[in-house]
Amino acid sequence: MAVNPSVSEPDGSSFSAFQNRAASMSSASSPSSQAQSTTPAAGVADAEKSTPPDMSNDGRSRESTVPAACLACRSKHLKCDGQTPCARCVNTQNECVYVASRRGYKGPRRGTVQNPNKRQATSPPDLSPSSSDCPMLLGARTGSANMPTVMGSTFGPPGIPAQDTQATQFPQAQPPTNMQLYKSYCAVNGIEPSPWAANQNGSRLTMHIPVPTTEERCFDSFYHHFHASHPFVLPPNFLSHISKEASLKPVLAAMRWIGSIFLDVGSPTRERLFNEAFSLICGPNRSKDGFLVQAMMLLIVGLDGSCQQDRARSILSEAETFALELGLNTREFAANHGRGIPVLEESWRRTWWDLFVIDGMVAGVHRATNFLLFDVTARAALPCEEDQYMSGRIPIPLYLDDLEDQDFSGEDREFSSFAYRVLCARNLGKLMRAPPIFGPEDENLGKIETLLTNWRLHLPQSKRDALQKNGQLDEMMFQAHMMNQATSIMLHQPHSQLDSSPTQDINSCAPHQAIPAGDLFNSHTRHTIESANSISTMITHRVSLLSHTHFFTCVITLSSIVHLSRWALFFIPHDDDDLRQQIRLNIGALNRLSEVWGAADRARGQVKAVAQEIYKVKKQQRSNSQFWLGLSQEEMLNTIATDDSIINEIENFEPIPNLLG
Repeated sequence: MAVNPSVSEPDGSSFSAFQNRAASMSSASSPSSQAQSTTPAAGVADAEKSTPPDMSNDGRSRESTVPAACLACRSKHLKCDGQTPCARCVNTQNECVYVASRRGYKGPRRGTVQNPNKRQATSPPDLSPSSSDCPMLLGARTGSANMPTVMGSTFGPPGIPAQDTQATQFPQAQPPTNMQLYKSYCAVNGIEPSPWAANQNGSRLTMHIPVPTTEERCFDSFYHHFHASHPFVLPPNFLSHISKEASLKPVLAAMRWIGSIFLDVGSPTRERLFNEAFSLICGPNRSKDGFLVQAMMLLIVGLDGSCQQDRARSILSEAETFALELGLNTREFAANHGRGIPVLEESWRRTWWDLFVIDGMVAGVHRATNFLLFDVTARAALPCEEDQYMSGRIPIPLYLDDLEDQDFSGEDREFSSFAYRVLCARNLGKLMRAPPIFGPEDENLGKIETLLTNWRLHLPQSKRDALQKNGQLDEMMFQAHMMNQATSIMLHQPHSQLDSSPTQDINSCAPHQAIPAGDLFNSHTRHTIESANSISTMITHRVSLLSHTHFFTCVITLSSIVHLSRWALFFIPHDDDDLRQQIRLNIGALNRLSEVWGAADRARGQVKAVAQEIYKVKKQQRSNSQFWLGLSQEEMLNTIATDDSIINEIENFEPIPNLLG
């Protein structure tokens, strides 16, 4: 259960909630607790030694029954004398707390001998380490057996004895308290936790259940809404162990501000959190290390999504300089600064490659930077899969050369979704570095299209969709497919026959690119339309749109420009309902994203305004009698009804009230 820290110490004290959760998991997997759980006879023997004389089996032939046992005795499945405090708690110096049974005590059954090995209905489930998958433990999740073990050789450097690695290991957490056991017991048995607990005499003891602070809520929000889209910060179970270090202050402050964007905390609080983060990142006493680069990356993404692109680009330039000075792009950096902890080493690899992807996305969607990091030699290993990173099961890393040469090496290797995302960012960089393309038949255009097609053709079966087999979103593959389709539009749209002049007012993400109309519906037009359709299809995934990176806003806008340019064509078929539905789909997605990101709200307004203008032109076309040639009366009525219905929705498409401040 999270402890309510003081707001005046935001640099790490609000991480007590994560520390308690990690403590529950650590105690369930520690060697000491396992030794206790696997030797029940020793535990019983110790308990018998500590049993007072009036409770010994020698003093009486039959034990008396007490109405209830304290939580400490229940959790260990030991006999309780029912006193306040009981003898065992006095002997072990535990907090002695009694909780009334749901069913009430009805006294001993007549004619039956109580089986001491039978678990009673009011006893809490087994909390031994062997049942670490049980969701009773605070913070435990399904599959927690695969969660990281923060003791032993798991986090020590290979080949070094355990005693030599203690300085680099995460500290051992404390076992769960009686209050944690009480809340877990209530959760499993369907009881609403009460702020009161009853002792043996029937009097009530106040139980303080703290309300999470704003800082704690922002931390939870960061990992729930944002972390999966740019997963380079340490997972919470690991970050909690080093959160007190001074070098972590900028990262923690930036995380709090990012998390606040998704919460209704009010503008003053959000502004205060940003100022705290910005002062730590840009202050004179900052330490130039990898954690500072991570904090700057969070601010870059947050500012870019909040319509502060110039400020974001300024921090991006500085972050790139620091990253190269530190050598984040080198193979040695992760090992030299990972403290012998595989998860931390993986975090450094992810920091470099996510900065690489962010640099490419900013250059691609805004067309205002030149993708500086593309020209840097990168020797850092590629990231692993997300579930491996979050659980701490880090495999032997692979490298970019392994990925690009996999079809010629003869080695069958599995690469992560993050790795294919990196490859898409490299293809985008190759487009930006391509020589000027002079026409649709230019060989340089064909080379880039070959790269894009090869990327799609050589994807493993499991990576061809952004949804995994269990229906969960693979955000890394989602972004990879998103970048692949956006790069295709950027490559082919200038050589298509889609006149872009009707969409010249859509410049929220990038300046308008003039494309003259042509007479033929060539292959580049088809490439452009198919990529725009694929982007619209990505919106239909049954996952929250807010779980995606905010850069998806500009990719949707790019798709909308293609749809609107096509809709503005005079010779568009009469049955254009599919096209208009896609325009509505894009507007609806931008509307949803605008609840959090200001950039999406600005793009939504521009796309909506252009759609209205095109519809006015369409109404004038309908007044021309030649427009209706070849249509039956029923088809004419259906066309008018469909057109009016769709445009009415576009004209009245108001954003959902923004309750986020």
